[in-house]
Amino acid sequence: MWTLSGFSDEISPDLAEQASLLGELGLSYLEFRSAWGTNVLDLDDEQLTRAKHLLDAHGLRVSSIGSPIGKIFLDEDFEAHLDRARHAVDVAHRFDAPYIRVFSFFMRPGTDPDHARDEVLRRMRALADVAERGGVVLLHENEKEIYGDIPRRCVDLLESVGSRHLRAAWDAANFVQVGVRPFTEGYAALRPHLEYVQIKDAHLVDGEVCAAGRGDGEVAETVRALREDGFDGFFSLEPHLSQAHSLGGFSGPELFTEAWQAFTALLKEEGIEHR
Repeated sequence: MWTLSGFSDEISPDLAEQASLLGELGLSYLEFRSAWGTNVLDLDDEQLTRAKHLLDAHGLRVSSIGSPIGKIFLDEDFEAHLDRARHAVDVAHRFDAPYIRVFSFFMRPGTDPDHARDEVLRRMRALADVAERGGVVLLHENEKEIYGDIPRRCVDLLESVGSRHLRAAWDAANFVQVGVRPFTEGYAALRPHLEYVQIKDAHLVDGEVCAAGRGDGEVAETVRALREDGFDGFFSLEPHLSQAHSLGGFSGPELFTEAWQAFTALLKEEGIEHR
């Protein structure tokens, strides 16, 4: 049975409001990216304690820490960022989260990502080492404008680092926004590395984000293939239906609910059970 989660900060900046709607929708997991307008890695000790108590009170668990690790330019200080990754591992332990979302570094305008390959791999290996020591798994998201934005470079990154602590988070909308038809052009190559699925869709013509199944993200085709090959894992709603920016997005309660309804309707149509 598949498990639904979601970037609940797209509901509201207030964690209590996030938890309330998740409960109404029947979700028992969230992807923890921010609370009270502050990124999860910037919450102080008191805020982290408050967040843990609140989530426990609502019976909510954390599927992944929605960190911004790797969302810096390749020429920015990596040692400080590595310390931030170590902190992300500590936060994951605090919330019993098995996963931490990461990225493979922004490219400056005019940079050929393939020319940056060696430095990207060096940094990603270092991050994977941090994850291995911490006993967590990093989920590489195929964000646009980073090294791993297209299937070929995602596969190269994952195979070259070659760590079971660095796996793929599949984001169909992000692939669409770089001109890729996700299932047709990426699924077969990435499936051996695929650990986690983020749910949003987009239109090829303009990159506009939409609810699952309403764009060119080939969500239904991907879902069918995952069912057929026995995938068992998390599907995390990241709707971006109101706002989208480099560090996240926002939908609000109504649009988040619409995104949940669209995806669960798709699962029902395919005869797939979820919790």
